[in-house]
Amino acid sequence: MVSDTPDGLEVRLGDLARSVRYGDRAAIGQAITLVESGRAEDSSAAQALLAALLPASGGAHRVGITGVPGVGKSTLIESLGTMLTERGHRVAVLAVDPTSTLTGGSILGDKTRMTSLANDPAAFVRPSPTSGELGGVTRVTRESVLVLEAAGFDVVLVETVGVGQSETAVADMVDFFVVLMLAGAGDDLQGIKKGILEIADLIAVNKADGDNVERANIAARDYELALHMTQPASSTWSPPVITCSGLAGDGLEDLWAHVLEHRRLTTASGELAVRRAGQRVRWMHAMLSERMRARLAADVRDLLPRLEADVRADRVTPVAAVDQLIAAVDEA
Repeated sequence: MVSDTPDGLEVRLGDLARSVRYGDRAAIGQAITLVESGRAEDSSAAQALLAALLPASGGAHRVGITGVPGVGKSTLIESLGTMLTERGHRVAVLAVDPTSTLTGGSILGDKTRMTSLANDPAAFVRPSPTSGELGGVTRVTRESVLVLEAAGFDVVLVETVGVGQSETAVADMVDFFVVLMLAGAGDDLQGIKKGILEIADLIAVNKADGDNVERANIAARDYELALHMTQPASSTWSPPVITCSGLAGDGLEDLWAHVLEHRRLTTASGELAVRRAGQRVRWMHAMLSERMRARLAADVRDLLPRLEADVRADRVTPVAAVDQLIAAVDEA
């Protein structure tokens, strides 16, 4: 992707950064594609671009939205995003799609499910594959948020795959974490785990419309009882439980009012600044782990295929194979 001379590359990245800050949609897409690139030759260019955009970032409401498949995340996000753009906000959506472990491909269907919002000039919808990453987010979701903030979007919604993997990865890169739930799907309390309760900033029982309204209200009361058995992660915020309908648009004003109130309280207490600072440090550690894995793979690229074959054929135990790999790295 990047093949300029050093001077030419610096000029091109400067032009790209300026175009992103002006809100040029093509430039925003190019910037996110660059930071998403897994090619080693693009890494330094991506980091230079992020450094140029960093001073213009940080002002958005960062909201994570998760829930099991079928809970109505995309419908709710489109309705919420449309409501916010009508109020003068600029809304960006990072819609993360699961990647096939067999082919490496992904459906990337969220943009087609959010056709109205995707065509809104005050909105930007970006589907991205998880590329096998846990936590329902991509390897570079944090970097993509930074790009979108620098482009002037004051609301960034991160939709995750919500498949029960480490959802703490999502909560650890947003200011406000929404967990969507369904009513009438069996034992409702079985649908929410203690770990999610402890990191959620709001629980919303979705699809509270038509004949499902009463069931949604009953489920909401169950979740409220469950929350009483957990210790809130914040000293200034107790997670509320609401009912809503992404399809009908009901409850979305209430949801957004909670986002704003949470922002007001955590800003006043200093908790928001502390939370974001901690997220940056954990981002650093995540990047360190990724770079170390890449370096490890480079150091053992010749040995690894042979050991994989030995483990597959049961000639070597996985533990012994790892010991050999570590020994090879130490020797290198």
